[in-house]
Amino acid sequence: MMRRADDLGPLERYTAASEAAAQRVIAAYSTSFGLATRLLGSRHRTHIRNIYALVRIADELVDGVAEHAGVAPVEQRRRLAALEDETEQAMRSGYSSNPIAHAFAVTARDAGIDVGLTRPFFASMRMDLPEAPPVGTVEAARVGTAEAPPRAAAVRAFDVSDHAAYVYGSAEVVGLMCLRVFMRDEACSAETAQLLEHGARQLGAAFQNVNFLRDLGDDADRLKRDYLGGEAEMTPELQRRWVETIRAQLADAEQTLPLLPSDARGAVGCALRLFRRLTERIARTPAASLRSRRVRVSNPVKAWLALQSIVSARKEGLA
Repeated sequence: MMRRADDLGPLERYTAASEAAAQRVIAAYSTSFGLATRLLGSRHRTHIRNIYALVRIADELVDGVAEHAGVAPVEQRRRLAALEDETEQAMRSGYSSNPIAHAFAVTARDAGIDVGLTRPFFASMRMDLPEAPPVGTVEAARVGTAEAPPRAAAVRAFDVSDHAAYVYGSAEVVGLMCLRVFMRDEACSAETAQLLEHGARQLGAAFQNVNFLRDLGDDADRLKRDYLGGEAEMTPELQRRWVETIRAQLADAEQTLPLLPSDARGAVGCALRLFRRLTERIARTPAASLRSRRVRVSNPVKAWLALQSIVSARKEGLA
């Protein structure tokens, strides 16, 4: 039975409010994520939302919200560093005055998520920020002021090494965080744990690579980033290479799906099906159109994929 707010102690009440805030953040940004989390068992659902809420506010900071608010690049770096520091302090103490950092810390402490996962995440977020002029230069003094002349920013091309580091920190470690939530009350062999970690990383990488292909235009035109190995143009051959890479990553992840607890399988399976569907739509889209057309899946199709995932998870549970 759910306890009433009046029956909660001060810290419990604050935690409940913080987790409600995390849920609101997620609901405001992603219907697909909301659908997938509803398929999770109740013991996982809030924890996964807590993780993704922190990921979202960090991502928004580096993806233009701070810039639109007039925050200069050097200050964006300071604020991201402050968020990382606040998150680590909350993970140590179990409290933050930032509700999203607090909610994440509750999950981190319960699931054993440590700085070995959060630091690579914040390192990838820093890769998204524009380079700030050296401190003490005239340029640095003028950043964010009316006297600073407008300059057209060049597109930053991520080479193969940059891409791998960025995907690990921005996506693979998030998959590992979710895995720690799913497995926190489960016992498994070292071999099974290794397989699950590989599957979580591959699924996270596939999700990120799909989104890179979906967001080619916005990344290049608005954010001035080219994540896909430093290639200047999306050609049919490059498109085929990325589609094959993603298919292999999804196949690896699917092999480990039966190893997850039954109350996590439906949600992860739904996400996997959704991104496989997106991948096949990307494969059928002309390469020249990918920059101007964001590939999507309709809500009725998402609902059908969710139903398939529920049926599949129940069958596996009875097997």
